Amino acid sequence: MQPQLPIDVDPQTGVWTTDALPMLYVPRHFFTNNHVAVEEALGRDAYAEILYKAGYKSAYHWCEKEAKQHGINGMAVFEHYLTRLSQRGWGLFHIVEADPSTSHARIQLHHSSFVLAQPGKAGKLCYMFAGWFAGAMDWVNDASGDHATTGPRSRSRESQCAAEGCTCCIFEVSPLVA
Repeated sequence: MQPQLPIDVDPQTGVWTTDALPMLYVPRHFFTNNHVAVEEALGRDAYAEILYKAGYKSAYHWCEKEAKQHGINGMAVFEHYLTRLSQRGWGLFHIVEADPSTSHARIQLHHSSFVLAQPGKAGKLCYMFAGWFAGAMDWVNDASGDHATTGPRSRSRESQCAAEGCTCCIFEVSPLVA
């Protein structure tokens, strides 16, 4: 994977864009320090719920915009999403398996930015990503337009984290049970 992204900087406004989406560029330690401070202030469970909803919405929006920008659809958009996340320094994401018709997927994450930025801290540190994968899977299903093969709404969770001594983080996408 080439870590090259098209970054355009508007000389009038200073706004950075990649694939026609406005971007922010901040150091990993800055983002992680803010993330940990909010987690400590709100409590992990409350913060995780907020991040899940916001991440879901953002991933869904991103998939919609990128599909139009690049003329791609279906799982190609989900795969492109993981490529872009990998290119932006969050870690290296890889789909191990995926079946949108059943809303199932397994995603591996190596070199998570949260694990790298918090050496020695144990636990599931990468929960921020969970909503992203459910949002991307639901976009894939909603955009298919084929209701006969569209999977149910999905949910996602971090089932293992490299900060627990595992070789990588794993995220499981599965059907949302009402």
